[in-house]
Amino acid sequence: MNISKENIEGLTSVIKVTVNKDDYESKVSDVLKDYRKKVNMPGFRPGKVPMGLVKKMYGKAILVDEVNKLISESISKFISDEKLELLGEPLPSDNQEVIDFDNQEDFEFFFDIAEAPEFELSLNKKDKIIYNKIAVTDEMLEQQMKSITSRFGKQESIEQPTETAVIKGDLVQLDKDGNELEDGIKAEDAVMSMSVVKDEDIKKQLMEVKVGETIVFNPRKAFPDDTELSYLLKIEKEEAANVDSDFKLTIKEITDFKDAELTQDIFDQVYGKDVVKSEEEFKAKVKQELEDQLAMDSDYLFFLDAKKKLVKKFKEELPEEFLKRWIKATNRDNDKLTPEKIDEEMPLFIEDLKWQLIKNKLINDNEIKLEDNDVLDHAKKSARMQFAQYGLNNVPDEHIENYAHDMLKNEEQQRQIIDGAMHDKLISFIKEAVKLEEKEVTRDEFNKLIEKN
Repeated sequence: MNISKENIEGLTSVIKVTVNKDDYESKVSDVLKDYRKKVNMPGFRPGKVPMGLVKKMYGKAILVDEVNKLISESISKFISDEKLELLGEPLPSDNQEVIDFDNQEDFEFFFDIAEAPEFELSLNKKDKIIYNKIAVTDEMLEQQMKSITSRFGKQESIEQPTETAVIKGDLVQLDKDGNELEDGIKAEDAVMSMSVVKDEDIKKQLMEVKVGETIVFNPRKAFPDDTELSYLLKIEKEEAANVDSDFKLTIKEITDFKDAELTQDIFDQVYGKDVVKSEEEFKAKVKQELEDQLAMDSDYLFFLDAKKKLVKKFKEELPEEFLKRWIKATNRDNDKLTPEKIDEEMPLFIEDLKWQLIKNKLINDNEIKLEDNDVLDHAKKSARMQFAQYGLNNVPDEHIENYAHDMLKNEEQQRQIIDGAMHDKLISFIKEAVKLEEKEVTRDEFNKLIEKN
């Protein structure tokens, strides 16, 4: 077997693979012998089918399969041995002649490839990139603390309803004269929320009642929606559609949700035993967490700005026509991917490809490597973020580490964690290499900057 590469134009080349009979003959023969042992054919005992018949039935398919394996293996080895960095993958050449497997013994195959360009890339303090730091405002801090105290709050009994109170009582349907309607609707322990009462006059009435008192009102006016009314009266929605009379409500319980007080017990529940010992320390801890969360957003915008700046430094032309062919050939929805669609998406694809080349060069030239602890730390960071989404901020370190190790056992999660750890390390390198100009912005200003990207 012989394999060679010939440059055609720019970054594109052709790999020529010559396969001779000696390269595949023994392999095809071995497969045919194996087939003969297994094939079942009427009139012949197992393993006794004539080789000529086996070859006639399966020879061509086996030949094609073995030749394709040889080609795939030889090209992969050639690319590795020659240290070729390809854009995309080898594609069958448009100039490939038709192969006659019935009559030919020697074959020539041609594959088009595109190689990544060689280029120089330097980063220094002359390269200025703004780092937009989101300011933590008093309002943001107050909202975050409110979120925490609400999470540990509970329903408490109160004397009179508030705008957010929940009233529980017994409802009895009345006739036109204000008497209990015989065989009318009765709903024991009916529950209504003041926040969803629609009629302002009825809401005003309800705000003045106390436990044990009664009030007469029309639930249809308070809850015009049939679904809400059926829930209140504990009847079917179709029946509720015909209800439009007064009811007597006897108040049995009034409750409202109360946020938790900032006590040592709450501090311990949120951050662990004695980590925080005062309201001032609690507030400082919450603020630090907010700053850490917002720093992740700032890092993301910095990444977008750095990517844009570095892509502008990339001046080499990429082989777009080859890449269009490769996208078309490897896309699963091949029929839906029209030339017009490819042309439309090509600029974004080229930009992402340039960034991938830039990223690889920065990593290789500056020997940016991941250590085991980098990967584990990123896994632990991801684990903490997952727990935090459920309000679990004081999960013990040993539980976080065990969870992180479990994440790394999953192949897909491991790949994502490794990519994330390398991304963080690369961004840290870029921050150190360029002139970082920190600028404090509001959340709204930051969001507008993100929209522009």
